[in-house]
Amino acid sequence: MKFLKIKLFTNKLNIEFEFYTKKLGFKAIKQTQDSFTVKVGWTEIEFEKSKIPHIYHYCFLIPSTLLNNALEWMDKKVDIIPIEKDHSTQKFDAWNARSFYFYDGSGNLVEFIVHYDIKSNEKCFDTSKIIGVCEMGMPCENIKKINDLLTLKMSSTFWKGNFDRFGTNGTVEGKFLLPNYNIKKTWFPSSLKIKPEDFEAVIENNNINYHLKFRNGKIKKLYSYE
Repeated sequence: MKFLKIKLFTNKLNIEFEFYTKKLGFKAIKQTQDSFTVKVGWTEIEFEKSKIPHIYHYCFLIPSTLLNNALEWMDKKVDIIPIEKDHSTQKFDAWNARSFYFYDGSGNLVEFIVHYDIKSNEKCFDTSKIIGVCEMGMPCENIKKINDLLTLKMSSTFWKGNFDRFGTNGTVEGKFLLPNYNIKKTWFPSSLKIKPEDFEAVIENNNINYHLKFRNGKIKKLYSYE
């Protein structure tokens, strides 16, 4: 599964634009008075102006050999969130992965992750090496209900976790994070409260493209198209 496009909302559009284009150096492939879009690997990320704040958690996949290189590169651009006082990366044994975290211009929690099951021989990091968005937070009240809907409409499958507190739907390349926000209260490793936020996504799964619209904690639209 791959996220081909993600549309997020922000009340700090100009700051977010500066973050992506000036601080990280991405070129805006589309810009209007109320939105802009950057291409990061295989994912187009669109930020649209809103009147109220929205706080998301999303994650970029990078080559498995470049975690330390990416951490060193990003540490010069942003404040890396400490996991504990003596280290900045977190190992996830069940995922065979490791990652680090920072905030974007809107205060969203952003993650860079390597999955060691995806082999790589890359040796130097720059933004062109980012593979794409591989995680998108979709907080919900009923993980199994959301998972079953994704499976029914998109033929995606449950990946890791459980149906009680925190589950995932998708693949190592792209997955929805499904925390039950009544039980899991904050996004690791921050103190940001987990709550559903409106977003849209274009997803490719099994060579079919799907459009998903998430509103008020529910999947309002999910359909395939050519």
